[in-house]
Amino acid sequence: MLKYLENPYLQEEIFTFIVICVLLFLRVFASEIIKKSAKLNESLEHRTNLVIKYVNILLGLLAVFTIIIIWGVKKEQIFLFISSVFAVIGVAAFAQWSLLSNITAGIILFFSYPFKIGDKIKIMDKDFPLEGEIQDIKAFYIILKTIDNEIVTYPNNLLMQKGILIIKSTFEDKEFTD
Repeated sequence: MLKYLENPYLQEEIFTFIVICVLLFLRVFASEIIKKSAKLNESLEHRTNLVIKYVNILLGLLAVFTIIIIWGVKKEQIFLFISSVFAVIGVAAFAQWSLLSNITAGIILFFSYPFKIGDKIKIMDKDFPLEGEIQDIKAFYIILKTIDNEIVTYPNNLLMQKGILIIKSTFEDKEFTD
């Protein structure tokens, strides 16, 4: 028993355990809030699970960062590491800005936009107007089925920039399952 009390890392271990418990609690809490929001907005389950996955990744990264601080990594080392990571991410983000903007637009569409899978919409683009039924809404794009039975993928970031006319709205109320 005394060996445990003489452990020089006991405080760090306890705080790490607390951070992990808080992480698990926040994951469950955030998941429930997102599911309630999805229910109010009549969003489908697979879109809800996608947003939950994004939030869980963010919470996990915050927990790792907190644990690194708890274990006493020097501030200079943390800032050097973070600045290096941001430099790499910045280059990658510049090279892949459309992917990141599509993911961001997908999350925004999940929480705020009025159309859902099954709605018939018209995208008000002056060069290439498009009308079709929404078959699926993914992280990067939506899938539309046109009147001519053509399947069209349309990027989420462009969808946020164009006016959308909802022609017909349908929704089937279903319970969420894990």
